[in-house]
Amino acid sequence: MTVHFVASSRLPTAWGVFTMHGFEDPKANKEHVVLTLGDLSEDKPVLARVHSECLTGDALFSLRCDGGTQLQAALREIAREGRGVLFYLRQEGRGIGLMNKVKAYRLQDEGADTVQANEQLGFGADMRDYSILKPMLDHLAIRRVRLMTNNPRKMAALEKLGINVVERLPLRSDSNPHNAKYLLTKGSKLGHLFSDGD
Repeated sequence: MTVHFVASSRLPTAWGVFTMHGFEDPKANKEHVVLTLGDLSEDKPVLARVHSECLTGDALFSLRCDGGTQLQAALREIAREGRGVLFYLRQEGRGIGLMNKVKAYRLQDEGADTVQANEQLGFGADMRDYSILKPMLDHLAIRRVRLMTNNPRKMAALEKLGINVVERLPLRSDSNPHNAKYLLTKGSKLGHLFSDGD
């Protein structure tokens, strides 16, 4: 694994003052950041979110997806608890990259759902690689988490890396006319779980 730690700094946000840890993957030419809050060395599970970059949702406030609202909800929950970690992975568009995401959006404009669009572009439904988390988890000495996610694949990936996911906490997203089909596809084709009981 080529991901390595670079540096840490303070990051004041609307939700509180986090510590930002920078990681670099020169082989993939990617940079990732991890935001932490509070004392992670305590012997209890850490509230955690594994968030894949979503420029359109995180920075451009797109209503086509739920990335931005999930990012803000996760930071708010970590701040409320006073302790937690958010992994921000540079894997735009479920790993296909920003320009391919724009192409996928065009295909969705023409009627494809998010999975069909990725496949029409020659990609799998989800191309993300969660193994890149291992050096970050090791650096922060995190072994047990309460994971904020709707995606069972993230839970399985962390368990495979030796992380004990003691609880799954869903991140609810409001449906709107622009993302209703997207959310339906995430549930029906990608297996996302949107409630505690699922």
